[in-house]
Amino acid sequence: MILTGLKPEKLWQYFEEICQIPRPSKNEEKMTAYLLEFAAKHNLEAKRDEIGNVLIKKVAVAGMENAPTVVLQAHTDMVGEKNADTVHDFERDPIVPYIDGEWVKARGTTLGADDGIGVAAQLAILASKDIKHGDLECLFTVDEETGLSGAFALKSDFFDGRLLLNLDSEDEGEIFIGCAGGIDTLINQRVERNTTVPVDTFVVRIVVSDLQGGHSGDDINKGRGNAIKILNRFLWQMNKKYGLRLVEFNGGNLRNAIAREASAVVIFDNSYKENVRADFNVYSAEMEEVWNFTEPNLKLEIESTELVAGVKPLTVVSTTKLLEAIYACPHGVVAMSMRMPGMVETSTNLASVRMNANNMDVVITTSQRSDLSSEKMNVASTVECVFKLAGAEVQHSDGYPGWVPNPNSKILKIAVESYKTLFGKEPIVRSIHAGLECGLFSEKFSGIDMISFGPTLRGVHSPNEKVNIKTVEMWWKHLLDILQRLAK
Repeated sequence: MILTGLKPEKLWQYFEEICQIPRPSKNEEKMTAYLLEFAAKHNLEAKRDEIGNVLIKKVAVAGMENAPTVVLQAHTDMVGEKNADTVHDFERDPIVPYIDGEWVKARGTTLGADDGIGVAAQLAILASKDIKHGDLECLFTVDEETGLSGAFALKSDFFDGRLLLNLDSEDEGEIFIGCAGGIDTLINQRVERNTTVPVDTFVVRIVVSDLQGGHSGDDINKGRGNAIKILNRFLWQMNKKYGLRLVEFNGGNLRNAIAREASAVVIFDNSYKENVRADFNVYSAEMEEVWNFTEPNLKLEIESTELVAGVKPLTVVSTTKLLEAIYACPHGVVAMSMRMPGMVETSTNLASVRMNANNMDVVITTSQRSDLSSEKMNVASTVECVFKLAGAEVQHSDGYPGWVPNPNSKILKIAVESYKTLFGKEPIVRSIHAGLECGLFSEKFSGIDMISFGPTLRGVHSPNEKVNIKTVEMWWKHLLDILQRLAK
């Protein structure tokens, strides 16, 4: 056990245990089986619905039978992101956590503390013999990260409690009472390729890497670079100046992660070889200056390469249309909230571009978020119009609702008083610019009262993900004190 000795011991024990279970989104079957085995081992009532959500019940401790039922909720899936030089199969290989000073991290991959730390807390409470609480229902949802499909599929009678603690937030000392709604946009850009390869040309591969990336909601306002945008900006400039032919363009990965890496294979006329390399050096210096503070590890590389036999470049028209559409596609914060100063209201994330050699389709994914349903649709429509002007086909997902804040929440007042008593200071109460399953719970379960809180996580949805050890213990104490207060 690598995390032995960390407090609370049981929570960390279960966290390390579930790190051994592969559980990327839409592949949580092993985790679901583990939860059902856990319930059987501890003689707890459990059930599973058709999509894979699991509910485990634990009766109140003696003397607290009349307390209201409390639902503890976390999602079992994790984002599978890794560094380009890391060999890891998220459907088969375990996550390898390690301690680095005040943090727990993983080697070259996402850690899965989002939301494995919430799952571990539920398991530690379910297995405990000495924690005071009323009746508990522990809800473990699936596929939160790729569209909240587990929460979408929940039946209205799956659990009974109407006080819910969502254990899926990332800032200790902050209690969340609202969240943004979101919608994904899938673009299919049909392209044409030349039947032959132009003569007297040179081929280069250009790579942008080592950006921070991060969560497309919670980190979108932190000024981080998007590798797709940085790469495309240079390609657009070179196309305008010299003309070029795209062969490949790939960047980003998941819809809810800011693109950390991007690469392109490009053909130029031989006469521009020295000019392109000189311009690349100038551009690299410019980008180092632009991203000096938020992306100090930014790396731009150019190297000569050769075309694979049979691979043909895009036509001039298809190259230009694609580069112009990506350049025009909005990315980042669109509007700040006027109702909650300092919070993002509306944003969009240019998440990924996928174009394989000789393929006639380029698939582009974006993700939009907003507190306001109308503005969520407005920015999604902006993205749609940009790509339709380039002749692309555009589809939007059904999206998911936001969670409207309730500052008069009973459970919020208890959580605030608990925090003040434990730590001698006021917690921050706010909404979050990220999608939480609470938005769907508020639609499906009439009269439900909720908060979301958690320990401090950083770099989620990227291989830089880490969880702060001290704040896990603080959050744990806060969680147990809330349960005890509710039981009284």
